[in-house]
Amino acid sequence: MDSPCLDGKPLRIRFQPALAVRGGELISNSGKGRAVHAATYIRRREIVLDEDLKSRPLELTRILVHELCHFGWVRLGNPKRRSWENLVAGELRSQARGEMGWSAEVRKQALRRADWTRRTRRWREYACESFCDTGAWLLAGLRGHPEFTLARAARAARRRWFRDAGLFERLSV
Repeated sequence: MDSPCLDGKPLRIRFQPALAVRGGELISNSGKGRAVHAATYIRRREIVLDEDLKSRPLELTRILVHELCHFGWVRLGNPKRRSWENLVAGELRSQARGEMGWSAEVRKQALRRADWTRRTRRWREYACESFCDTGAWLLAGLRGHPEFTLARAARAARRRWFRDAGLFERLSV
């Protein structure tokens, strides 16, 4: 599948060694905090990637596309974001297991029913990460990855959602 056209203002993308998050802040090369591959700053239009990814081009592609999808998520608009939320809420109701990446998986595991019925912050963060992980799966061109654990039927529904939303042709960032 061809990647979509990226449409939007320029983004700054930079690398830093040994990225981690500690106390809500991105830190580099400190040996402390929870290791992360990347961070995105929507308002600053900036993506910071862990330097280690330079030596792993397929993983770099997957992570970079995931981060670009964060910009697409905020540009979708409320109706499309709600439509995505309805899709993943349906997966939860049907007890679909797995996810399309670690960032969504860890948030999915922390969800309680009240989160998705009340649209809590925890739910909205999961919805965003599930969108970005799915986007990375679909748009980065990877056939497989150990983090792609979502059931086949749910994957097919997500693929249809991206197609119907027109995100294979254009991703507004």
